[in-house]
Amino acid sequence: MSLRLRMISLLTMAALPTACSLVPAYQAPTPATPQHWQAALPHAGNTADLVHWWSQFDDATLTDLLQAAEHDHPSLEKAAAAIREARAAITSSKAAGLPALTGNASDIRNSSNSLQHTPAATTRSAALDASWEIDIFGAVRYATESAQAKAEAREGDWHNARVSLAAEVATDYVSYRACQQQVAAYQAELVSQQATVRLTETLTNAGFNAPADANLARATLASTSATLTAQQESCDLTVKSLVALTGLDETALRAKLNSGKADIPAPAGFAVTDLPAAQISQRPDVSIAERTLAAAYADIGSAEADRYPRLSLLGTITATATGGASATTWSFGPSLTAPLFDAGKRRANAEAARARYDQALATYKQTVRSAVEETEQALVRLESASQREQDARTAAANYRAYLTASEQLWKSGGMNLLDLETARRSAISADLNVITLKRDQVNDWIALYKAFGGDWQAVPAPTTTGTTSSSKEAKQQ
Repeated sequence: MSLRLRMISLLTMAALPTACSLVPAYQAPTPATPQHWQAALPHAGNTADLVHWWSQFDDATLTDLLQAAEHDHPSLEKAAAAIREARAAITSSKAAGLPALTGNASDIRNSSNSLQHTPAATTRSAALDASWEIDIFGAVRYATESAQAKAEAREGDWHNARVSLAAEVATDYVSYRACQQQVAAYQAELVSQQATVRLTETLTNAGFNAPADANLARATLASTSATLTAQQESCDLTVKSLVALTGLDETALRAKLNSGKADIPAPAGFAVTDLPAAQISQRPDVSIAERTLAAAYADIGSAEADRYPRLSLLGTITATATGGASATTWSFGPSLTAPLFDAGKRRANAEAARARYDQALATYKQTVRSAVEETEQALVRLESASQREQDARTAAANYRAYLTASEQLWKSGGMNLLDLETARRSAISADLNVITLKRDQVNDWIALYKAFGGDWQAVPAPTTTGTTSSSKEAKQQ
C-alpha cells in the first residue's frame, strides 16, 4: 500500500466516532427535592389526573378562551421561532463535521494593446474544492451536543409559555366571574338601601325621624353606588386583559362571557397525593435550566478541543481552456493547523467555559429550590383557603340572618339607622369574603397546576417551518 493510501486510511479511521473525549460524558444532576411534600396534599388520587386538567372545570367558555389564546399569541409565536432558530443551529453544527464541496466557474475574454497586435482570447475555467475536517478531538461533536441541548431548552421555553399563558387566562377568567358576582352583591345592596332611603325620607318628612337619619341613609346609598362603579371598572379592566391574552375582539369576547356560566368555575378535583416530590423536574423552567446546564458542559469540550490541532482533508480539481489549449490540474492531501502561541487565549476560553458551567449549575439549583418553594406555598394557600371558606360561609349566613332581623327591628322602631347600616355592612362584607375566598381557592388550584408544570410533556413542540401551527392545533392540557 502506498504512503498516500495509508494516510487516507488512517485519516478515515480518525473520522469515525471514536474521537477522544476531552471531558467526561455529561451526567444530568439529580434535583435536590424533598422526599415528601411538607404541606398537605389535597384530595386523593394519582398523577394521571394532571392530564387534561382544564377539562375538569367543565366550562365551555373557559375552554374557548384557552384555545383562542393558544391559537394566536405573540409569546408562543416568539418561542416557536426561537425553536426553529435553535434547530437550524443543530444542522449547522453537524454540517461542520461533514465533507464540503464548493464549485466555481469563469468565462473571461481578454486582449492585449501592445505594438504587436494579439488577437482576443477567451479563457474558461471550472474548479471543484473539497474539504473535510477530521473531528479528532470532538470539536464538532461538542458543538453539536451544545446546539442540541440549547434547542431542547428553547422547546422548554415554548412549553413554559403555554403553561403560563393558560394559567394567566384561567386566572383572569376566574377573577372576572368573581368580579361579576361582587357586582351583583353590591347591586342587591343598592336596591335594599334605596328602599331604606325612601322609607327614611318618608318618616323624616312625617316628623318621626330626625333629619340626620335621612342624611345617613343617603350617604350610605351614595357610598355603595361609588363602590359599585369601582367594582364594575375592575370587571371592565379584566375584560381588557382577556382581550389582550386571547386576541379576540372585545365585542365577541363580551358576548361569549355573557352567554357562559355565571358561576366561578372550579375543577372537580386535582388529585396529586401520589405525585412524588421529584416530579418537580417536569416543570419547564427546571427542564430549561438542566438543558442549559448540558449546553454549558458541552461548551467546555468545545473550548478544550480548540486548544488542540485541527486536521482536514483538502482536494481541488481545476480545468482551464484558452483558445484551443486546455489543461486539468488537481491536488489532494491533509492539512494540519496547530495553535503554537496565543498568549493563553485558548486556555482562558476553556476556563471561561468552566465558569459559565458553574453559573449554569448554580442557576439550576436555584431553579429547583424556587420550584419546591412555589409548590409548597401553593399547597399551603390552597389548604388555608379550603379551611377558611366553610367558616366564611357560616359567618355570611349568620350576618345575613342578623341583617334581616335588624331590618324588621328598625322598621318597628326598636333599632336606630346607624346600627342597621352597621349590620348591613357586616352582611355584605361577609358575602364578598365568601366570593373572594372561592376565587382565591380556584386561583390556588391554578397556581398549583402551574407549580407542577402542568402536563407540558404530553404536547410536542412545534415542528413546522411556518408560524406556530403545531401550537395552534395542540389542545390545552
